[in-house]
Amino acid sequence: MAKTLQEWVNTDVSIIKDKSMKWLSEEHFFRDPNRALYADSSYFFAPADGIILYSKVVNAEESIIDIKGRSYSLKDAMRKEEYSQRSLVIGIFMTFYDVHINRIPYAGRLSYEELETISSHNLPMLAIEKSLVEALKINTQNAEYLFSNQRMLNTIFSIELQQKYYILQIADYDVDCITPFRLKQNKHFAQGQRFSQIRYGSQVDVIIPLSENFEYLPLLQSGMHVEAGVDAIVKILKKQS
Repeated sequence: MAKTLQEWVNTDVSIIKDKSMKWLSEEHFFRDPNRALYADSSYFFAPADGIILYSKVVNAEESIIDIKGRSYSLKDAMRKEEYSQRSLVIGIFMTFYDVHINRIPYAGRLSYEELETISSHNLPMLAIEKSLVEALKINTQNAEYLFSNQRMLNTIFSIELQQKYYILQIADYDVDCITPFRLKQNKHFAQGQRFSQIRYGSQVDVIIPLSENFEYLPLLQSGMHVEAGVDAIVKILKKQS
């Protein structure tokens, strides 16, 4: 169940916050807990555990967020100058305390493309994590990693929606490792199915191009903590003909 940032820190984080870094990195991080999952073609579910940093509809060249006076757009995120679709984008930041198994928000055939770091190495995400977990605030002014870090652009084609949508996985500084669970391209994944893992901190964005046939309504605001495969983040409504 989705929680406010304050509720999540008071419950899930507080009980393990004093554990050693060795325990967190060797035991807690790699957990894959059993959880009740949901399948409902009227919704996109969260692809990752974490805190929603932003949820908005933008044009491809329009700013999703401004980072120290620099505009970060869908073209920057996807590294595709040819991308031109107005889209709903929801960014989820995965802290060190979150489960790092990623799941499919809506069933379809998945292909993926790894995009290497722009600079010589990934930039750290620690400043964002500290502002969330310690200050209980979203402060994206230290999110320069969004421009440069290694990422995996997953493209999912949905037969039901008759369109593509995207899952963008962005790796942190510590271990630049995004691990797909199936190496073959264009394989079908069910809603809620595990498809990948990112180590250690990371971010996952869902990018849904707007449709002539369906309306996509975001359900949660920034600052909410969600769980992959459990929390619905977008309601799908059929447009009247």
